[in-house]
Amino acid sequence: MTIQEPLAAVDTQPLADPVPLTGCPYKANPYPLYERMREAGPVHRVLFPSGVRAWLVTGYDAAHAALNDDRLGKNHDRGNDRWRARASIMPDPQHSQLQVHLLHQDPPKHTHMRSFVTDAFTPRRIEQLRPRLQEVADALVDALPEAGSTDLVAGFAAHFPFRVLAEVIGLPAELAARFDRDWGKVVQPVGPTDPGRPLYEARLHGLQSYIAEVVTHKREHADDDLLGRLVVARDQGELSQEELDSMIFQLLVAGQEPVTNQITTALIALFRHPDQLARLRDDPALMPRAVEELLRHDSAFELTTWRFFDQHSELHGTEIPAGDSVIVSLCAANRDPRRFDAPDALDLDRSPNPHLAFGHGIHFCPGAALARAELQIALGTLLRRLPGLHLAVGDEDIEWIPAVLGRGTNRLPVGYDRRL
Repeated sequence: MTIQEPLAAVDTQPLADPVPLTGCPYKANPYPLYERMREAGPVHRVLFPSGVRAWLVTGYDAAHAALNDDRLGKNHDRGNDRWRARASIMPDPQHSQLQVHLLHQDPPKHTHMRSFVTDAFTPRRIEQLRPRLQEVADALVDALPEAGSTDLVAGFAAHFPFRVLAEVIGLPAELAARFDRDWGKVVQPVGPTDPGRPLYEARLHGLQSYIAEVVTHKREHADDDLLGRLVVARDQGELSQEELDSMIFQLLVAGQEPVTNQITTALIALFRHPDQLARLRDDPALMPRAVEELLRHDSAFELTTWRFFDQHSELHGTEIPAGDSVIVSLCAANRDPRRFDAPDALDLDRSPNPHLAFGHGIHFCPGAALARAELQIALGTLLRRLPGLHLAVGDEDIEWIPAVLGRGTNRLPVGYDRRL
């Protein structure tokens, strides 16, 4: 079955102010809206489902500049009262205890904290781990049905990134087995009056207790791995307890769900382009370049997290009040025709490919090398071992996650001829 990317009717109406970033059609295919926004200008006021009004940067050059603009800080303390009233940020004390990680820090604190994690994710170390990562992928495929159909999220994509992450950061197997994937949903906080608030707070408490167990285990065993070194840094006064807990929180959540989502968006793109899927299956040497194009074509990190000016500032011709949130659309930047020829096409031969899927500047994703290796191994293993792999539902039945900042699917029903 050939699946084409859903086409949206051309909308000639003027853009709303603010532009609403809501609804199932938008989540299923945001690119027509991003195209209209890019054509109208690089910066637009937008409205999120929570009621937050923010400023969205959409063009490649504007996005690249914003990601490197040292006037824009990430610390939540910079946010003004208008933002804070609607942002539904994590409640205290959890916000103070779990949200002082790298994504919410500015130099020099950011530089200091980042220095503790970079060695664990160097390209050289990840290459050394590739055989073990391949074993993890093969074990998951071994557990899939021998033929027929399955949900690749439940059977593969939801587990592979976390098992890999556990290997890389030194999370013991017995603790890794007890991690609840639902805890990752705490990065999508809900407001105080939301009916889902009790469940949200229960997940927060569960995750905090889990992090405390990880810290206790590492302190007792003194392992020479990333988690062990972070605990030592805390005990030596180089990190506060809140910084330690927040960094473990970020590793466990940001190191798993985005890769799960990127596996699903990459597979959907290949299902929509069966000729490219066949090329990649028949020529595995294409995989590194193909992964870069799949990252550009539909990134799991659709939007960046908040940035703020600490004073009224001008951004590409638009006046931004101090403390208003500024967000960069990585997906819109990666489809900008002024930077990429035929940007909506999936071209596995595209080179060079300076996409922004992992961000840019000082907040460039420290786990990029690991994510690239995971995607290469995951896609290569699935295409090689599941001949005839195809989407088992219509495009309109794909369940896109409702997350504001990310893209991915909750389920990915597929069929295949047999399991090799």
